[in-house]
Amino acid sequence: MYTKDFIEYLQKERKMSKNTLEAYSRDVLEFVAFEGSRGMSDILETSSTEVIAFLHNLKISGKSAATVNRKLASVRAFFNYLIEAGLMKNNPTANIKSPRIERKEIDYLEISEVETLLATPDDSVKGVRDRAILEVLYATGIRVSELIDSNVEDINLRMGFITCAGEHSNPRIVPLGRPARAALEDYIYDGRKKLVKENTEEKALFVNYNGKRITRQGLWKILKEYGEKAGLKHKLTPNLIRTSFAVHMLQNGADLKSLQELMGHEDITATQVYLSVTKNRIKDVYDKSHPRA
Repeated sequence: MYTKDFIEYLQKERKMSKNTLEAYSRDVLEFVAFEGSRGMSDILETSSTEVIAFLHNLKISGKSAATVNRKLASVRAFFNYLIEAGLMKNNPTANIKSPRIERKEIDYLEISEVETLLATPDDSVKGVRDRAILEVLYATGIRVSELIDSNVEDINLRMGFITCAGEHSNPRIVPLGRPARAALEDYIYDGRKKLVKENTEEKALFVNYNGKRITRQGLWKILKEYGEKAGLKHKLTPNLIRTSFAVHMLQNGADLKSLQELMGHEDITATQVYLSVTKNRIKDVYDKSHPRA
């Protein structure tokens, strides 16, 4: 009962995306099921000890610190909702610290690799579409969900920007560079028309051979194909292109606040992780250039 009301609250009041809602729902239901297995019949009686036991169970089952952190955040949000609803007075997660996450080295493409990748698609109908996909992903750094959900009306070729709904339905405008605009123009006025055929009612920007909106799985398949053709050392994913966008922007002088807005990060700490790459690059330059390094 409480979990259903919580998810409805997130959907209506917080306007979270479908994927985020599903993640919160899974996490909270997992916690409730764990409590039930321990004989807890009333979730409103949950103590911090119960939450710690849940987190410990996740840890011994092999879950990563990042996964444990996400589930703790979901459970914490759930209890905050119950407090706002007047059903509880104290949040049992209040004094529980999140596990420390070891920062992994960020993978990204070198600019030369990006150039090779973007030159890989041919001039077939498929190639025209795929070049537009690759150009837009790298030019904007938008999320895979934002690309898939984009409609033709979200593109303004004359002004050179794309409008993205964002994770929480707060629209943002992201500029498109000249190569991306040119690739989109070729696709929208030629390649896309050949793909949608008689299906003129289709609003989706990127479509498959059936003239329907491209799927997440379909996009991943496209990226895998071109990553292999380009001979990249990393497996090509939407997030790798997004990370490369962020790193290259910072390396070329973009400020953190502007990058945060472009990427649609609610919290600037999510953007700050990319600074580690530029700091490492500065250290490398210093070591190679300074006579007394």
